[in-house]
Amino acid sequence: MSALRDVYVVASTRTPFCRAYTGYADLTNLDLLTAAMKGLVTKANLKGVQIGEVTAGAVVVHSADWNLAREAVLNTDLAPQTPATTMQMACGTSLQGALMLAAKIATGEIDSAIAAGTDTISDAPLTTSRKLAKRLVAASKAKTLGAKAKAFKGLSLGELAPIPPSTGEPRTGLSMGQHCELMAKAWNIPRSEQDELAARSHHNAAQAYRDGFFDDLITPCNGVLRDNNLRADTKASALADLRPAFDRKGGTLTAANSTALTDGASAVLLATREWAEARGLPILAKLSMGQTAANDFAGGDGLLMAPTQAVANLLKRANLSLQDFDYYEIHEAFAAQVLCTLKAWESDDYCREMGADGALGAIDQAKMNVTGSSLALGHPFAATGARVLGTAAKLLSSGSGGRALISVCTAGGMGVAAIVEAVD
Repeated sequence: MSALRDVYVVASTRTPFCRAYTGYADLTNLDLLTAAMKGLVTKANLKGVQIGEVTAGAVVVHSADWNLAREAVLNTDLAPQTPATTMQMACGTSLQGALMLAAKIATGEIDSAIAAGTDTISDAPLTTSRKLAKRLVAASKAKTLGAKAKAFKGLSLGELAPIPPSTGEPRTGLSMGQHCELMAKAWNIPRSEQDELAARSHHNAAQAYRDGFFDDLITPCNGVLRDNNLRADTKASALADLRPAFDRKGGTLTAANSTALTDGASAVLLATREWAEARGLPILAKLSMGQTAANDFAGGDGLLMAPTQAVANLLKRANLSLQDFDYYEIHEAFAAQVLCTLKAWESDDYCREMGADGALGAIDQAKMNVTGSSLALGHPFAATGARVLGTAAKLLSSGSGGRALISVCTAGGMGVAAIVEAVD
């Protein structure tokens, strides 16, 4: 068996992220994914190029999103011989896709790949009750207008009403925000710390825009040029006036320290060094290692705490400490989720329960989400992983060297982590 090959991040791009029902109100998952993919094809000069494989997915999907990844490929100028797989791992979709594709590159199955993700809340599907669905089928088969009307006889208004989509956990009946409220209480995370982290995310993102960091990472879409969730003048003191969003009486999570419902898409190009250099493409960073984990959230573990385990396992495999990183890209599903994660890593008891020798320790938060993250930029569920990976790669390509740790929490009590390293 031949030695494993190194896998590199070559390019990435994303659409601007928009709050639901704003800039992309009339676009579909396929529209957004196509826009991000086309942006990547243009940026990396991939017209007519056959990519080894594409993976992409969405969390909130229509039946019309069938074969989503392949349809997006066919909408671009990539060679039509490029295969594509539609996949989903909740908010970890595009990062998990990147890790799966990296394994194929490392083992020599393919030389290049694109991992992508998209989501639109603006085009979320509505469903019907099972009883109404059966009646609709019966009405479609009826021969006369009277027979069609008779098919709906006896249905209540509730049974006739459309059912909106839900991202609540089927095993608990609780939303992600409600679960995070439980985590915040368990770890004693103050409201003030959550608001401060949210404000810092906005400030960092605003500064990154001023510095031009996002100039080559964003491809315009539908006339939108930049993320519209960002508020450069956000102040933690002003956020303190907002009401709790998930627990009205004793909660600490608000609309400001939780991610907004967002539309958007992102994509990242991975390849061997030889493949990239043959096309004159830059080597941004090396995707060196990844890890997934899951916990028993229905049995009492925090729904969004699985990344703590993923990171602990990853560090053990890599023989690194939590402090051996120059950048930390920790997805901000909620400010409380990030703060719970940081506090858990500092807990001897918690880390020993995960199988570590003791506490992983504290990180320098000045190195965390230095260009902002989901609280400021937005969080189209399946698109976040590729956004974070592309961000980490660009930070490391600045010439200062080092490595970055990525941590993404997902629904279903899962987490995805990765290590990205600078290259010479």
